[in-house]
Amino acid sequence: MPTALRSAPPARRVVRARELAVIIPAHNEADAIAGTLDALSRQTAVPRRVIVVADNCTDETGWRAAAHGAHVIETKQNAHRKAGALNQALAELGDDAPPFVLILDADTRIEPDFIEVALAQLAADDALGAVSGLFVGERPTSMLQQFQANEYIRYGTQIRATGRVSVVTGTASMFRTAALRDVAAARGTSLPGTPGDVYDRAAITEDSELTLALKNCGWRMVAPDACVCTTELMPTWGDLHRQRVRWYKGMLDNLREYGISRVTLRYFAQQAMILVGILTIATLLLLTALSIAAGAFAVHGLWLALGGVFVAERIVTVWPGGSRARLLAAAVLPEIAYDMALQAAFLHAVALALLRRDTAWNHVTAPEAASLVPSR
Repeated sequence: MPTALRSAPPARRVVRARELAVIIPAHNEADAIAGTLDALSRQTAVPRRVIVVADNCTDETGWRAAAHGAHVIETKQNAHRKAGALNQALAELGDDAPPFVLILDADTRIEPDFIEVALAQLAADDALGAVSGLFVGERPTSMLQQFQANEYIRYGTQIRATGRVSVVTGTASMFRTAALRDVAAARGTSLPGTPGDVYDRAAITEDSELTLALKNCGWRMVAPDACVCTTELMPTWGDLHRQRVRWYKGMLDNLREYGISRVTLRYFAQQAMILVGILTIATLLLLTALSIAAGAFAVHGLWLALGGVFVAERIVTVWPGGSRARLLAAAVLPEIAYDMALQAAFLHAVALALLRRDTAWNHVTAPEAASLVPSR
């Protein structure tokens, strides 16, 4: 009986140090850094130059990174969080920096052909400043994490459908060094920030701010289907709220700094639509409660038909997530409650932005052996 044929492993090449540098900012990521570096070693285009930036670490992050073959540097008196750590690492590359730089979070795993595809995209289009990853969540272990996983799947579906990249994600993105140098040269004049810095030290969401900076400098960006990365999901409602308050407030702060322009107009519209969604859901709940109290509540065929279309859309947009994702989407009401929790975080962020108050960085330690969702 003939032996079953097995598919050959993908061909690999080593990406020379003068082609690409991988920079991984890490603050107390001893639990996750090994998995991130292992994913890099499985790339079809294996990077030779991997730099882990140990930023004010009090654990074994640096030691574990070095044990996995990475070059480790420690930040010097960094008080500007992730943006400051990345600025120091990019400055250390100096004038001999390679033409492309991959910025990768220490708790993120990238698909085996991420680097190969991103390099090909940048090499084929000189107007392209960045290739953003499409992030998916780890394998959910609770309903809360399934909510987030569904949200991330829908975000990827939206990018594929529109071709628009709203934010070059900080989880995993590759940049053209010339684009980063353009941003650094414009800081303090046409862009906010300190002259010579790639990342704005004051930005609490450095990825969204850098996206606005790149677009203001005229650079394009894409998010190919193959550039998938897996990132952590918040384990508790408190962690989720703090994460989203920081995300929302970071964008609001960025828009205040940039003002209304051709680049930012769509982002202002997005924030306005969030407020419209909050008012719409609040109004719908109020009218439903009043109709029930008055004994006038009734279900009409037209609303059932519209509701069926809504449910179908919710299911289809999370289809790649599997049966658990589809069942949760079909239930509808739990996801509406989740959306309302996100809206509460947005209102909290608006209040903080109006009061000019800062929000704390929310660091979550993920289990070292967390299993990951298949992304294909």
